[in-house]
Amino acid sequence: MQFVEEIVVDEFLPTIRSLLAGELRERGLTQSDVADVLGISQSAVSKYAHGDVTINERIADDERVSATIEELADGLSTGDVTPVQALIELEVLVRELETGGDLLAQLHEEAVPELADHGASFRVHDPESDLRTSERVVSSLRRGLRILENASGFANLIPAVGSNLVACTPDAEGIDDVAGVPGRIFDVKGRTTVPAAPEFGVSEHVATVLLAARRHGADASAAINIAYDDDLLADLTERGHVAAEFDEVDDIASSVGAAIDDEPEATVLYQTGGTGIEPLIYVLGADAESVADDVRSLL
Repeated sequence: MQFVEEIVVDEFLPTIRSLLAGELRERGLTQSDVADVLGISQSAVSKYAHGDVTINERIADDERVSATIEELADGLSTGDVTPVQALIELEVLVRELETGGDLLAQLHEEAVPELADHGASFRVHDPESDLRTSERVVSSLRRGLRILENASGFANLIPAVGSNLVACTPDAEGIDDVAGVPGRIFDVKGRTTVPAAPEFGVSEHVATVLLAARRHGADASAAINIAYDDDLLADLTERGHVAAEFDEVDDIASSVGAAIDDEPEATVLYQTGGTGIEPLIYVLGADAESVADDVRSLL
């Protein structure tokens, strides 16, 4: 198993440092100066200068790499470019070369041939691939869950039926396009407990609320349910949220849709309960982290 990041560390980084060190030395910088600029030791600079570090010729010969090295060497040697600015430029270059079909993507697929044709149209390096999109959603959800797990007092906001933080793909149509926590989030003796890693298709209730809101025009990609409380609802509205009530006695998707139709700007949905129905608040947001932050602000 080899990640593209390993290609960056093992192939791209030594090549870039070697090329840049050589260009800086040609522009009159001492080994000590080059070491300071690149954030490496003088002995490392010496190895680069003497060719003791193997470089990847395909990376070195790439026109974008060459152009970037020339530009950065000029700027770093004159002081017009700071090391931080150079780092940013190289980060941008790395992301560009990782894109599907580009140089680092090619090197990665050659190192792990199975990636080159995983499924019918999959490309791991395509930023718009279904897998990358799904991974971004799950990564965002993990970060949101960490916020909640580390938020002192969040367990007090978890309803008896449990909470779930969910997030969906940009073109979500059904529950399988929404990731959540299997088994929901529970309060176990005053501690927020996330029983399993997030997965797609495991949330029905909160996912249904999110999807229904989106179908009726809500600009949201994540949601969470928490226990209903008048003070919590008031706090959310004071913080700029627009609240809309719906009646869960009827079909929940239709009820949520009707609430959004009545209040298109709603970012908080709530229902005050009924026979056998626990009152709940649903907080909607652009992503899992922002939803988690909104809930944390209530504590």
